[in-house]
Amino acid sequence: MAVSRIKTAASLERIQPAAADWDRFVGAQPRAHLLQLSAWGALKSRFGWDARIVALGTSEEIQAGALVLCKRLPLGLGKMAYVPMGGYAADPAYYPRLWDTVERETGAAFIKLEPGDFPPGAAPDLARMGFRESPQTIQPARTIVIDIAEDDETIMRRMNQGTRRKIRKSLKSGIDFDQGTQADLSAFSRLMAQTGERNAFGVHSEAYFDSVFELLLPTHGALLLARHEGDLLAAIMVFALGHTAWYLYGASARLKSNLYATYGIQWTAMQWAKQRGCRYYDLWGVPDHNEAALEAGFKARSDGLWGVYGFKRGWGGAVQRSHGAWDRACNPFIYAAYRAALALKG
Repeated sequence: MAVSRIKTAASLERIQPAAADWDRFVGAQPRAHLLQLSAWGALKSRFGWDARIVALGTSEEIQAGALVLCKRLPLGLGKMAYVPMGGYAADPAYYPRLWDTVERETGAAFIKLEPGDFPPGAAPDLARMGFRESPQTIQPARTIVIDIAEDDETIMRRMNQGTRRKIRKSLKSGIDFDQGTQADLSAFSRLMAQTGERNAFGVHSEAYFDSVFELLLPTHGALLLARHEGDLLAAIMVFALGHTAWYLYGASARLKSNLYATYGIQWTAMQWAKQRGCRYYDLWGVPDHNEAALEAGFKARSDGLWGVYGFKRGWGGAVQRSHGAWDRACNPFIYAAYRAALALKG
């Protein structure tokens, strides 16, 4: 399907593009994101979500659309329609029609939209479309993004001295950095579980990572492993689409920590991303505070994403915030009950 403009939002029709056509449409967007691909919807459909592509256009052309994930709310309060890192339109005038269609077709009590990044001055007026900014996010609102377009020495010069030193030491320590296969998923999952227990965060099941590997890695990602004399020291899953690569899942062992495998494997991932033609490497998630607050607080805190900020801050990237989370109440009474439940939970 080609992507071109049509004259008015009123002339748009609801269409059902094939997965390959939808993915080409997503990949052509300046804000292209992995979490809007059909494979991400297929993944989430296996783990409690109802995924659907809501697209508008003609029989030949997609003009606007979103991958929408629906989930039942507790206590029989209907369902939430969630749009992760997306919602696209060839013309901003098409957005109101898109969100009206999502509301009508999902029958959701409310829409939670996390649109990701917009170019400066290009963000649509979501408030005029019935959305209100929400403090409850699903994806991290703030991250650190590294520009990897230049040569390796230039990239390293932006890092702090400690990070550069640890990368270089890891690359000279005899660690083997390579791509894993599906046979490595059990070891990866065990290492993830150990890392989660050590750092007090939840991790996905081995079945989840098996589905990630099956649905996303063949085309959009890689499982990278760091081994030393048969010991698995670190493992990460990285993904790429368009100009951006994302580090979404990672684990490490305490064993042989003096070899700094976690640094060498991130450097390996950046090289993989550069070979894919990416310009940006997204470290995916730091506490949602401005840079001054992050720098003032990271030594004293280790809860939540604070525990990884100390590691991520040294890579010479830029702290960036997405457009945040926005809710559109389709059923005001149910949405009010949802907000009250959130308040009770703190």
